[in-house]
Amino acid sequence: MKTAGLPIVCLLLAGAAPAQQLKWNFDKLAARASDSVDVSLEGPLLRLGTSFLSDTDKDQAKIKKLVGGLKGIYVRTFEFKKPGEYSAADLETFRAPLHGPEWQRIVGVHSNEDGETVEVYIRSEAKGIGGLAIIATEPKQLTLVNIVGPIDLDSLSELGGHFGIPEVEVDKKK
Repeated sequence: MKTAGLPIVCLLLAGAAPAQQLKWNFDKLAARASDSVDVSLEGPLLRLGTSFLSDTDKDQAKIKKLVGGLKGIYVRTFEFKKPGEYSAADLETFRAPLHGPEWQRIVGVHSNEDGETVEVYIRSEAKGIGGLAIIATEPKQLTLVNIVGPIDLDSLSELGGHFGIPEVEVDKKK
């Protein structure tokens, strides 16, 4: 997804706290999708994924450090043959757990030209930020991301393009 100028880095505050995996039900949507991707990386498997990253390459080393403390990265992408095969009601089933008082939507970007939307939610806890969820939609694609564990949210954009997380263009000057 290429939503130009999405100011994630500047809008997110740094914070870290243990988080909890969201309980999303994908069955109905998966049945209608022409293709789907499921990336579920936890504990040792997550560490294995970072073992392929270089310690000497500056960008890869940053990602390796960022991912090092996470408990899990969960990404689901559904592709459809034509627009309209998922509905606003489908999206609301994924937003519903994010409407509680502990969750707050901090980024909402929509492009009428491309039909793309990105929403970023954080879970507030006593110790700081305790979870992160991203809902990214295109006319024929839906991606849901849940990152669990301590994360420096200022560095969140560094995960884009890795572990199945959509790459987002970020204007770091804003």
